[in-house]
Parts: sequence; structure tokens; C-alpha cells
Amino acid sequence: MFITFFTELKSAGIPVSLREYLTLMEALDKDLAERSVEDFYYLARLSLVKDESNLDKFDRVFGTVFKGLELMSDVPVTEIPEDWLRKLAEKHLSEEEKAQIEAMGGFEKLMETLAERLKEQEKRHQGGNKWIGTAGTSPFGAYGYNPEGIRIGQKESRHRRAVKVWDKREFKDLDDTQLLGSRNIQVALKRLRNFARTGAAEELDLDHTIKATAHKGLLDIKMRPERHNAVKVLLFFDIGGSMDDHIRVCEELFSAARSEFKVMEHFYFHNCLYETVWKENRRRHTERLPTIDVLHKYPSDYKIIFVGDASMSPYEIAYPGGSVEHWNEEAGSAWMQRVTGLYNSAVWLNPVRQEHWRYTPSIQMMQELMENRMFPLTVEGLTDAMKELAR
Repeated sequence: MFITFFTELKSAGIPVSLREYLTLMEALDKDLAERSVEDFYYLARLSLVKDESNLDKFDRVFGTVFKGLELMSDVPVTEIPEDWLRKLAEKHLSEEEKAQIEAMGGFEKLMETLAERLKEQEKRHQGGNKWIGTAGTSPFGAYGYNPEGIRIGQKESRHRRAVKVWDKREFKDLDDTQLLGSRNIQVALKRLRNFARTGAAEELDLDHTIKATAHKGLLDIKMRPERHNAVKVLLFFDIGGSMDDHIRVCEELFSAARSEFKVMEHFYFHNCLYETVWKENRRRHTERLPTIDVLHKYPSDYKIIFVGDASMSPYEIAYPGGSVEHWNEEAGSAWMQRVTGLYNSAVWLNPVRQEHWRYTPSIQMMQELMENRMFPLTVEGLTDAMKELAR
């Protein structure tokens, strides 16, 4: 079964190594899971998963390989905290259902009965109202109904009344095919890092302090600058029009980027980059900055990130005067080529689902101008974009 678990994890795309698998086996030999399904789940996850984006895949594989029914017989019922069960009941059960539990003898009686059934039952059971099995009305098992039940070995809730769920998937939103949220944006941005020590010496340098003290025979404290992410970023946000549908994810990306990158500047444009950009949307018509000045001010070691749906008329990219807001003397494509020519590290993040890109000519044109460095605004896409910028 453990070999199957290992191969299924690899088949699901989780980069688990043989060394990590052997580490898990060694931990089990030392009884670190203490014969608890839940402890084994966390031990296996700790040993085999290195990236948060793979947690949901791990949960799905774990739920498939270890059905729960076979493993549950080894779980001491005394390990299920009674106060935890009571809190769940208070949150999810109606007053009538709580009364039914009390009529049965309360939670103490419920857990005591479970322990007795686990000792008595020796084989799989389906239907009925007593044994731990499937499709019945017993308080213990799967795919049946009982208002005070403990769900064991069931893929998902049916009546949403189980007191304890062993195989709950806790990290569904971290699947790297899902759209972004604040937390997993930060996780993905952390892949673009280049640490350096700059600024005032305000941090204790313990190693050099020890060496200097040993050399002089007297305490000699050494300080050093703090270590910061030295990556420098220019963010260009498409704003208005069809991008109004993506305001929330753009706000989350902007917030995460500001917390992650110490040196970052941002600018706005509409649809395609032209001869001017702006810093504040409420002053976009009165306080514009020449794009050429921006390109002269920020040197080529900056990382460039465009964020936009690239959904527009092809004329806005290919022709002078194509802009829907003003008469542009030069085509938008000319300005995009200036950026990609000056900055070697440049990507475009697109909130439109990637499978829809081929139906929009302007997206295909922009993807070509970006030399195929356009990525979907998902965890996986953002991760790939950060890897591209880190080259």
C-alpha cells in the first residue's frame, strides 16, 4: 500500500523523491504516527510535500489510497478530543439533533459505543443501523444517514452532519490550477528573490562577533546590514474597460508585490502601452508621465511585469492612431518592442483563462510581442512567470 501511495503521488505530479519516501518509512518504524490516522496524514504530508501548491493534490491522493475504513480500526477513540466534538456540534447541529444525541446518552455514550463497535466488528458491512459500514443508519461509517454520525472512509459529505471527518481536504485553494488569492500570490512571488545586504549595519553578525572576540580576547561586537530581497520590479497595470472584471485579483497582486519587493514602482496604462503612463487613475488626464522618461530612469536590471487581459482591437496594437482614448503617434507594438528590447526580464500576466487566449487576436499579437512570455494569472502561471524573471 505504501508503494502504491508513493507511485500515485508521482503520477499526480508531486515531486516526491525516494529519499523522502524512505524518511517516511523510517519515521513509521519509530512509531512517530502513534497508530493514528490523523497523525500519519500529517507525518506523510510533512515528509513528502515540499511546495504548498501541491497540498491539494496530496490530499486527493491520500484520500484515494487510504480509504479510511481499514485504518480507522487502529485509531484509539480516546484520541478524539471531546471538547472539539462538542464545538462542532454547537456549530452544525440543530437543537432537535442535539436533543437526539443527549437522548442516546450524550457524547460520552456516542464515543463509548464507537469503541465497542470497533472491537466487535470483524468485516465490512453495508446497510443496517448498527455496524460501521456503508449505506445504513449507523452513527459510524459512510454513505448513510445519522444525525449524530462519525464519517469514516467517505469521499465527501452527503448530509453534512458528520461529527468527525478524517479525509477532509483542507488546502483546495492551494491547487496550482486555481485562481489566485492573497496568500498563494505571496507564495508564488517568493520564488523571485535575490538577497543582498544593503543599508545601515543594524543586525548582529554573530559569527564575526565570535571570531573577533576570540582573536582579541575581549568582547568585540560586529554588526551588518539586514538581508533584503534585492530584486527591483516595475509593474504596469492595464486599467479600465474589460479589466474592471479583474480588479480584485489585481488588487491582491499589487498588495502582495508591495510587501514582497522592497524596490518596486508601478504605473498604469489602458489596453496597450503608448507614449504616456500614469501613477494615479484619478489624475490620469492631467498628470501623465512620458513612457520614454520611465525607460530612461529605470535601468535594465529591473524586472518588468505587465498585468492585463490584452483584450482589445488589433488596431490598438498595430497602427498609429489605433488607441481608443487618444491619437497615438506610434503604434503600441513599437512601445512594447522598446520595453522588451531594453529589459531582458519581462513577462505579461493575463487574468483571462489560457484556454480562451486563442479566440482573441489581440492576445495572440501581444503574446508574440512578449516573445511568448505571457502567463495566466493562476498560481501555476505566476510561479512560471517568476521562474522566467529569475533567469
